[in-house]
Amino acid sequence: MSATPLDTVYAFETPEGVDLGLRTAGPVPRALAWLIDGVIRYAVLAGLSLAIARLAGFGVGLFLVMLFLMEWLYPVYFEVSRGATPGKRVLGLLVVHDNGTPVGVPASLIRNLLRVVDFFPALYATGLACVLINRRFKRLGDLAAGTLVIYADRAQQAAALPIVDPRPLPAGVSTDEQRALLDFAERSGTLASARVEELAELLTGEHGTRAVQRAHSYANWLARGR
Repeated sequence: MSATPLDTVYAFETPEGVDLGLRTAGPVPRALAWLIDGVIRYAVLAGLSLAIARLAGFGVGLFLVMLFLMEWLYPVYFEVSRGATPGKRVLGLLVVHDNGTPVGVPASLIRNLLRVVDFFPALYATGLACVLINRRFKRLGDLAAGTLVIYADRAQQAAALPIVDPRPLPAGVSTDEQRALLDFAERSGTLASARVEELAELLTGEHGTRAVQRAHSYANWLARGR
């Protein structure tokens, strides 16, 4: 008999009536991902320190700036642009909003800046305690930002979408509109072409086949098809 995995499936229904199941990641894979990212960050910093060692005082200032960027903006950049840091991607993890949509800049900034609190009193003790008592394995940063760390196997749903080049969403698209785009793309193969164009025009503001192409591109980006 196989052991029951520590990680659990978080199931919920979207406003459009679509049932989703997100397999949340527990403390062990998250800790391993953090270690991998730590090795990457400090390898980069070590290389930079050698490169700027001859710059004297200016070099020290430059190194401190790079240290800040690598510690705080490294995870934000990768979570927003790629869905996860390199360490998380190695472990097959993604960071998403609670409704399964890709994480944005505000949420990523919040969850990562609050790592300071999660670290107290030492070695991420507060964050680990929070993860262990929360059924969705959320640390304080996730609770404040409304985010989840999940396994990327949900991205396999993208196979049911029309295969087009993904396009990042424009600013200001609500989470309900994001779910509507995914729902449209998943069901467009069962609809008449005129109806597909009509719905795509409502979703994107474009016209005709250009609207359909744009909607499918957005949906592929949301489904991590990039």
